[in-house]
Amino acid sequence: MSGSPFDPEFPCSLIISVPLPTHRLASSALRALSVDAELSPLVHRSFSLACPYAFYGLATNGSTSADAGVRLNGDAALAMGAQFVGDEELTVLRTEYKATTNRMLRVAVNGFMESLGVVLGVMEELDVDVLAEEVQ
Repeated sequence: MSGSPFDPEFPCSLIISVPLPTHRLASSALRALSVDAELSPLVHRSFSLACPYAFYGLATNGSTSADAGVRLNGDAALAMGAQFVGDEELTVLRTEYKATTNRMLRVAVNGFMESLGVVLGVMEELDVDVLAEEVQ
């Protein structure tokens, strides 16, 4: 699925999709990560929750840092608006970055990856049903 239209002011972009076992964990990760605003005005970030099959052009639930709590409730419209997807199917955390330069994009994504690692580590250690199978 393609991201937002090309923005000449922010020509460098990256979409990071992180599949999680349940909607509860995906929405918790979204809420935890969206608290921190981007430090640079040269970088824009948006979050959404998507279905695992959304990457074939089917479904997503868009959300930016500012409206993360609002967009998590209710049904998520499919990309074409023809059908609806229940929240429980939204298990992929999708983060879209746009930046003015590749360097700014790299710095922002590095910080995001560190934060994502902390969030997933906390989920693994403190939640009873998260990431039950250890990576070998």
